[in-house]
Amino acid sequence: MSEPRLQGLGPVLDADTRLIVLGSFPGVASLRAQQYYGHPQNAFWKILGELWGLPLAQRPYAERVQALREHGLGLWDVYASCEREGSLDSDIREPVLNDLASLRQHCPRLEAIAHNGGESFRHARHTRALGLPVYRLPSTSPANAGWSLQRKREAWAEVLRRHGVARP
Repeated sequence: MSEPRLQGLGPVLDADTRLIVLGSFPGVASLRAQQYYGHPQNAFWKILGELWGLPLAQRPYAERVQALREHGLGLWDVYASCEREGSLDSDIREPVLNDLASLRQHCPRLEAIAHNGGESFRHARHTRALGLPVYRLPSTSPANAGWSLQRKREAWAEVLRRHGVARP
Protein backbone atom coordinates (compact mmCIF):
# COMPACT_ATOMS: atom_id res chain seq x y z
CA MET A 1 0.00 0.00 0.00
CA SER A 2 1.49 3.35 -1.02
CA GLU A 3 1.43 6.59 0.92
CA PRO A 4 -0.94 9.36 -0.20
CA ARG A 5 0.25 11.68 -2.99
CA LEU A 6 0.66 15.13 -1.46
CA GLN A 7 0.80 18.48 -3.25
CA GLY A 8 3.04 21.23 -1.88
CA LEU A 9 2.35 24.91 -1.44
CA GLY A 10 2.74 27.57 -4.09
CA PRO A 11 5.75 29.87 -4.02
CA VAL A 12 5.84 33.11 -2.04
CA LEU A 13 7.95 35.34 -4.25
CA ASP A 14 7.74 38.30 -6.58
CA ALA A 15 9.86 40.54 -8.80
CA ASP A 16 11.47 42.14 -5.72
CA THR A 17 12.62 38.87 -4.11
CA ARG A 18 16.38 39.05 -3.47
CA LEU A 19 16.84 35.88 -1.44
CA ILE A 20 14.70 32.76 -1.57
CA VAL A 21 14.57 30.11 1.13
CA LEU A 22 13.87 26.63 -0.15
CA GLY A 23 12.55 24.02 2.23
CA SER A 24 12.07 20.38 1.31
CA PHE A 25 8.31 19.80 1.55
CA PRO A 26 5.66 21.05 4.02
CA GLY A 27 4.90 18.93 7.04
CA VAL A 28 1.45 17.76 8.03
CA ALA A 29 0.65 20.90 10.09
CA SER A 30 1.75 23.20 7.26
CA LEU A 31 -0.26 21.32 4.64
CA ARG A 32 -3.32 21.30 6.88
CA ALA A 33 -3.04 25.06 7.47
CA GLN A 34 -1.85 25.76 3.90
CA GLN A 35 0.93 27.87 5.42
CA TYR A 36 4.69 27.62 5.20
CA TYR A 37 6.26 26.62 8.52
CA GLY A 38 2.87 26.04 10.13
CA HIS A 39 4.08 23.77 12.93
CA PRO A 40 4.09 25.85 16.13
CA GLN A 41 7.48 24.41 17.17
CA ASN A 42 9.20 25.30 13.87
CA ALA A 43 11.63 28.15 14.55
CA PHE A 44 11.35 29.81 11.11
CA TRP A 45 8.93 32.61 12.03
CA LYS A 46 10.53 33.11 15.46
CA ILE A 47 14.00 33.54 13.92
CA LEU A 48 12.82 35.97 11.25
CA GLY A 49 10.78 37.89 13.82
CA GLU A 50 13.83 38.30 16.03
CA LEU A 51 16.00 39.39 13.10
CA TRP A 52 13.42 41.90 11.90
CA GLY A 53 12.19 43.10 15.31
CA LEU A 54 8.65 41.89 14.57
CA PRO A 55 6.41 39.48 16.49
CA LEU A 56 5.90 37.37 13.36
CA ALA A 57 5.08 34.14 15.18
CA GLN A 58 2.05 35.86 16.76
CA ARG A 59 0.83 37.57 13.59
CA PRO A 60 -1.73 36.20 11.11
CA TYR A 61 -0.19 34.32 8.21
CA ALA A 62 -1.12 37.02 5.65
CA GLU A 63 0.89 39.56 7.68
CA ARG A 64 3.85 37.17 7.86
CA VAL A 65 3.82 36.78 4.08
CA GLN A 66 3.60 40.55 3.66
CA ALA A 67 6.66 40.96 5.91
CA LEU A 68 8.57 38.48 3.74
CA ARG A 69 7.74 40.48 0.62
CA GLU A 70 8.67 43.79 2.28
CA HIS A 71 12.09 42.36 3.20
CA GLY A 72 12.77 40.81 -0.21
CA LEU A 73 12.60 37.24 1.09
CA GLY A 74 10.85 34.48 -0.85
CA LEU A 75 9.76 30.97 0.16
CA TRP A 76 9.29 27.75 -1.76
CA ASP A 77 10.17 24.08 -1.53
CA VAL A 78 12.35 21.90 -3.69
CA TYR A 79 9.55 19.33 -4.01
CA ALA A 80 6.25 20.08 -5.73
CA SER A 81 4.72 16.79 -4.63
CA CYS A 82 5.63 13.52 -2.99
CA GLU A 83 4.31 10.52 -1.14
CA ARG A 84 4.82 10.60 2.60
CA GLU A 85 3.21 9.41 5.80
CA GLY A 86 3.86 11.94 8.57
CA SER A 87 6.18 14.94 8.38
CA LEU A 88 9.74 13.60 8.36
CA ASP A 89 11.93 14.31 5.34
CA SER A 90 13.33 10.79 5.66
CA ASP A 91 9.86 9.44 4.83
CA ILE A 92 9.54 11.34 1.52
CA ARG A 93 9.00 8.94 -1.39
CA GLU A 94 8.61 9.54 -5.13
CA PRO A 95 9.27 13.30 -4.97
CA VAL A 96 8.73 15.55 -7.98
CA LEU A 97 10.89 18.67 -8.10
CA ASN A 98 9.51 22.16 -8.47
CA ASP A 99 10.66 24.12 -11.53
CA LEU A 100 13.63 25.70 -9.77
CA ALA A 101 15.09 26.88 -13.08
CA SER A 102 12.17 29.32 -13.36
CA LEU A 103 13.28 31.29 -10.30
CA ARG A 104 15.41 33.72 -12.30
CA GLN A 105 12.44 34.49 -14.56
CA HIS A 106 10.05 35.18 -11.69
CA CYS A 107 12.61 36.96 -9.50
CA PRO A 108 14.79 39.24 -11.66
CA ARG A 109 16.45 40.76 -8.56
CA LEU A 110 17.31 37.36 -7.08
CA GLU A 111 20.81 37.40 -5.52
CA ALA A 112 21.01 34.08 -3.69
CA ILE A 113 19.29 30.89 -2.64
CA ALA A 114 19.29 29.42 0.86
CA HIS A 115 18.33 25.83 1.53
CA ASN A 116 16.55 25.26 4.83
CA GLY A 117 18.06 21.96 5.94
CA GLY A 118 19.82 18.98 4.46
CA GLU A 119 17.04 17.42 2.40
CA SER A 120 16.54 20.67 0.52
CA PHE A 121 20.30 21.11 0.12
CA ARG A 122 20.52 17.71 -1.60
CA HIS A 123 19.24 19.61 -4.65
CA ALA A 124 21.83 22.39 -4.53
CA ARG A 125 23.18 21.26 -7.92
CA HIS A 126 19.91 22.50 -9.44
CA THR A 127 20.05 25.85 -7.68
CA ARG A 128 23.79 26.32 -8.33
CA ALA A 129 22.98 25.97 -12.04
CA LEU A 130 21.29 29.38 -11.75
CA GLY A 131 24.70 30.99 -11.22
CA LEU A 132 23.89 32.47 -7.81
CA PRO A 133 25.37 31.95 -4.36
CA VAL A 134 23.77 28.94 -2.67
CA TYR A 135 23.76 28.41 1.10
CA ARG A 136 22.92 25.54 3.39
CA LEU A 137 21.17 26.79 6.51
CA PRO A 138 20.37 24.68 9.56
CA SER A 139 16.85 23.37 9.46
CA THR A 140 14.35 25.35 11.51
CA SER A 141 12.37 22.13 12.07
CA PRO A 142 11.86 20.93 15.64
CA ALA A 143 13.39 17.64 14.42
CA ASN A 144 16.75 19.49 14.18
CA ALA A 145 17.39 19.36 17.91
CA GLY A 146 21.17 19.26 17.41
CA TRP A 147 21.25 23.02 16.89
CA SER A 148 20.14 25.45 19.59
CA LEU A 149 17.79 28.26 18.62
CA GLN A 150 20.65 30.72 19.14
CA ARG A 151 22.99 28.83 16.78
CA LYS A 152 20.23 28.60 14.16
CA ARG A 153 19.49 32.33 14.47
CA GLU A 154 23.18 33.24 14.09
CA ALA A 155 23.57 31.11 10.96
CA TRP A 156 20.41 32.53 9.43
CA ALA A 157 21.35 36.11 10.37
CA GLU A 158 24.70 35.84 8.61
CA VAL A 159 23.13 34.85 5.27
CA LEU A 160 20.18 37.24 5.48
CA ARG A 161 22.43 40.18 6.35
CA ARG A 162 24.81 39.36 3.50
CA HIS A 163 21.93 39.91 1.08
CA GLY A 164 20.27 42.88 2.76
CA VAL A 165 17.31 40.90 4.07
CA ALA A 166 18.13 41.57 7.75
CA ARG A 167 19.62 44.51 9.60
CA PRO A 168 23.44 44.60 9.81
